[in-house]
Amino acid sequence: MFILGSLKKYILLSCYVLITSSIVTAKDDSFQVPQSLHPVELVAHNAIIIGYSETHEQAMWVSYSLTLNQLNPKRVRTNNFRPDPSVGTGSAELLDYYKSGYDRGHLAPAADMTRSSTAMSESFLLSNVSPQIPGFNRGVWKRLESFVRNTIQYQNELFIITGPIFRGNLDVIGRNEVTVPGYYFKVILNKVGDKYLSIGFILPNEATSEPLSTFSISVDKVEEITGLDFYWELPDSIEQFVEASSEYELWCNSNTPTQHLKSASDNNAQGRCVATTKGGSRCKRKTQLNSRFCWQHNR
Repeated sequence: MFILGSLKKYILLSCYVLITSSIVTAKDDSFQVPQSLHPVELVAHNAIIIGYSETHEQAMWVSYSLTLNQLNPKRVRTNNFRPDPSVGTGSAELLDYYKSGYDRGHLAPAADMTRSSTAMSESFLLSNVSPQIPGFNRGVWKRLESFVRNTIQYQNELFIITGPIFRGNLDVIGRNEVTVPGYYFKVILNKVGDKYLSIGFILPNEATSEPLSTFSISVDKVEEITGLDFYWELPDSIEQFVEASSEYELWCNSNTPTQHLKSASDNNAQGRCVATTKGGSRCKRKTQLNSRFCWQHNR
């Protein structure tokens, strides 16, 4: 399993795409802003929400939702890369990327922002950009972005959070010292009525021809690596089940496999401990105690 302490081990591997998925029933969809152990400036635009890191001069994460009727293939890509005036401390600048050898890689892709000219323009703000190796940005990252759009059907809505992982960083570029991340993540929640299907990815910032399904990992492990808590506003039993299992093959079906949809009660899902660990993150243990603490913290 991929854990924080084994990150260096994975740097030695030839492929690093990590994937996970699960399905549950819930009624609360107020989960687009993750909780973070790292300080960020929250910047809300029309189509995207950004958790901006002044330390790394880019987003720690970018969140947005997407439905099939928001995809407009006739919308023209603008390519108007520019600083984000909404970032209080100032965002990265065009000169930071000039002759750096890295692509201005989108976090929320322009192809997902075809719903309006405003959304398209927002996707080219440098707060939504991260320095990526060209072979990564134009290869496996582009394939992943296409994969996301290909999963949208008429009955569903996607909630997407994506961003860099600042471990094994490759470089620092420009006068604003923009960090070149070692990895990137993407987590997606597919909402169909009151059912949810989730999947997550972690990829190294490098060119690879490996398929997206090569490696799988739970959303819980993605949280451990990123320091983010995704779906924290969902009921504990639902959140626990959403983040636990791996069912990638369900995303490759042209129709949502309703026969596989499950509620948390179908799986005897337990609640999640509400205690905070010594490292500052939320405890991952399950609990059925009325106190909402696990056996270790129920003292």
